[in-house]
Amino acid sequence: MAGTDMPLEELLGYLGVLANQSLSLWDVPEGATARLINVSENATYLVEAPGGYKSVLRVHREQYHSHRAIECELAWLEALDADKVVTTPGYYVGRNGDPIQQGRVEGLSNPRYMVLFHFVEGEAPDESGDMSAGYEELGAIAARCHEHVLRWQKPEGFERLTWDVDAVFGATPTWGNWRDAPEVDDSVRPTLEKVEATIRARLDAFGKAPDRFNLIHADMRLANLLIDDNGTRLIDFDDCGWGWFLYDFAAAISFIEDDPRIPDLKAAWVRGYRSVRAMSPEEEAEIDTFMMLRRMALLAWIGSHIEAPEPQELAPGFAATTARIGQDWMDRIGAGQDRA
Repeated sequence: MAGTDMPLEELLGYLGVLANQSLSLWDVPEGATARLINVSENATYLVEAPGGYKSVLRVHREQYHSHRAIECELAWLEALDADKVVTTPGYYVGRNGDPIQQGRVEGLSNPRYMVLFHFVEGEAPDESGDMSAGYEELGAIAARCHEHVLRWQKPEGFERLTWDVDAVFGATPTWGNWRDAPEVDDSVRPTLEKVEATIRARLDAFGKAPDRFNLIHADMRLANLLIDDNGTRLIDFDDCGWGWFLYDFAAAISFIEDDPRIPDLKAAWVRGYRSVRAMSPEEEAEIDTFMMLRRMALLAWIGSHIEAPEPQELAPGFAATTARIGQDWMDRIGAGQDRA
């Protein structure tokens, strides 16, 4: 959870106090308490109260999203649900009429934005076995979301992060410079430099036409689908922003890009996508480029979030694996060009 030099354990202590003291900003039942359940860009808390009340409080990372950007996230989330594109979690409006609250706690110099979401029942799909059905559904959901943004009249002054080449490789990358990540040494750096150059060239040629580059979820993994008897819900829109539509597949295989099941999962995702929206052969051929863009972004993310448990677990060997699958990818597209 980057954004402060404070040790994570100390930071979470302060955020826990902030979360609990801020519950009064909403009309929650008496006796409600907040318990940490996840730490990534944000700190997420399960709020519970006697009588079975549950909700989910998201305490935002400092200086990551503006108030307006969070408003725009909630506007799209609400529009997708209202237009019956996909079911999304609702949110509570604070006592002051604003769904986005701001709080301070002694010990932290900057205030934090907070949003209280409805608790969503359901379980994420099982990722231990055959995930093809889940990925086919992911593809169809992604296509429905993409169709929606092409016709949706976005609110004036729409503001979200951009997930493009500059966001990953530019002068001020959103998740940091991949060169600063753990284990990026002389054994892998030359290959990774070539991977970056190849991604830049291919995506420059691919372009940013609105029917390819628009508003995307940007973190549409199986873990962000919750399924119960009432259907499938899509959660966690915190990363939604401007990006290539095909980046939604790359995000779907985050951290498992070297899994031998990926070709089958990609085929399932494309099959689901094409059941809703057309995808040209040219676009399909570029999917692996977006996979590598995402993988390089994740490498940078590990380096800039290394104080958190998940990046610490992922770091060993991640750079070397990124270089290996990057070289394999460059070999494949090079061979394809030679045969053309």
